[in-house]
Amino acid sequence: MPRPDVVDEPALPGQRDPGLATVEAGLDALDAPAPAVQGRRGWRRVLAAALPPLLALVAFVAVWQALWASALWPEYKLPAPVAVWDVVWEAVRDGQAVGILWTSVHRAVIGFLVAVVVATPFGMLLARVRPVRAAIGPLVTGLQSLPSVAWVPAAVLWFGINDAAIYFVVLLGAVPSITNGLVAGIEQIPPILPRVGAALGAGRWDSARHILLPAALPGYLAGLKQGWAFSWRSLMAAELIAVSPQLGLGLGAFLQNGQALSDMPQVIAAILLILLVGVGVELLAFRPVERRVLRARGLGGLV
Repeated sequence: MPRPDVVDEPALPGQRDPGLATVEAGLDALDAPAPAVQGRRGWRRVLAAALPPLLALVAFVAVWQALWASALWPEYKLPAPVAVWDVVWEAVRDGQAVGILWTSVHRAVIGFLVAVVVATPFGMLLARVRPVRAAIGPLVTGLQSLPSVAWVPAAVLWFGINDAAIYFVVLLGAVPSITNGLVAGIEQIPPILPRVGAALGAGRWDSARHILLPAALPGYLAGLKQGWAFSWRSLMAAELIAVSPQLGLGLGAFLQNGQALSDMPQVIAAILLILLVGVGVELLAFRPVERRVLRARGLGGLV
């Protein structure tokens, strides 16, 4: 409440009202992202981020060990954690694990990057051209809900058992998710932003590059995360079915070999490696980018 004995002097011509400047400064302070807590730096921040997953992992292994010790299931159905660890350690020691991971991860990364290149302009087209969206939009949504494993037999018949068939399945798994994520992000852009860009003389390319994509970045990033998840799942489905020596030994083929040999430790080891790659990409690649994007917009309090 203003003091009655203090009278604001009117601003002189050409000068800015000091009261208005104070209000704007306060609004800017509200819009600015909250500063990071000073006490949580260095090893404390790393410990705070790593400790909960490690505790969850220890609890999971403890429950697994207890179930195995209770002998509720035979050994060939539920092996001991140490038996699964022996399979993983043997693959690491003889260098097989590196080759298995490289075969699958580099395929997933290449397929995902190609999907981004294809889906980004396609998503812009669907978001900005109404007739195209009305005609193709439902089909894209239907493709996103279609299990990727359904494409594997057709891909094998079209391309043969080779890398082209696997990349085809990965693309069909990732492109719809990235496209829909970008469309959803563009739909949430305030209409005033494209209008201002058009008023300032921005063409379609400049508007897409400097206005639409930056403004739609949170939704686009969510689509990229989902696209990576779908590409990884699609790759595993393709490697499980399309098994051939010329394709090399990936995680899917490693899992299939364990099933063919009735080797449950190898099956569980393959599942854990697939899970490890998925969690690692999320924590090391997408989580830092998502945190920076959301904090830049003042939305990163829970990330």
